[in-house]
Amino acid sequence: MAHASDLDLLALHGLRLKGFAEANVIAALIGEDEDTVADALAKAAVAELALHRDGRMTGWALTPAGRVENERLLAAELDAATGADGRSAREIVRSVYDRFLAMNASMLEVCTRWQVKDVDAQVLNDHSDPAYDAVVIADLGRLDEGVQPLLVELVALFDRFSIYAGRFAHALEQVRVGDQQWFTKPIMESYHTVWFELHEDLLATLGIDRASEGAH
Repeated sequence: MAHASDLDLLALHGLRLKGFAEANVIAALIGEDEDTVADALAKAAVAELALHRDGRMTGWALTPAGRVENERLLAAELDAATGADGRSAREIVRSVYDRFLAMNASMLEVCTRWQVKDVDAQVLNDHSDPAYDAVVIADLGRLDEGVQPLLVELVALFDRFSIYAGRFAHALEQVRVGDQQWFTKPIMESYHTVWFELHEDLLATLGIDRASEGAH
């Protein structure tokens, strides 16, 4: 049976994935009650693991100590878990990560093609060519067909990975019905945003720094 992560881990991890967010955003992401998440973040603030910032933009963020603690909790959770086939959870997640990383360059290329029709000439895609867009959307669909089985493997280990499949499916459906912003627009649940968060999730779970991941 999949492992259910405890709230302290989930609250910190939600901040790791979002970078900067209010409690209601983290609550929606991790599937917990907002008041419960707010209490967990307040507890993390007392321990100097999280910080609430006020001003033009308000929200919570991890402190450097919080980032370290999040990775410690993730490593402990990973090392304590075992897959149904007897393999260690770390081995399974690493295998998923390697396959995800192999698709990542294709994802970046597809996103670039969605935004720019000719990179060398810097011709932007103004989405006036339905045939061109249809090809790019079809390629995104094929990437989705590749990532969904990876999510099945992850969810079999940890409940917390269940946040991705539905978000990917929703973003892809919105793109297919003509809402262009759901492909790559930042600061919303676009397909690219969810992909970036899954990438960050795998890096954090395995304790890999994004800047040096090619060396691993």
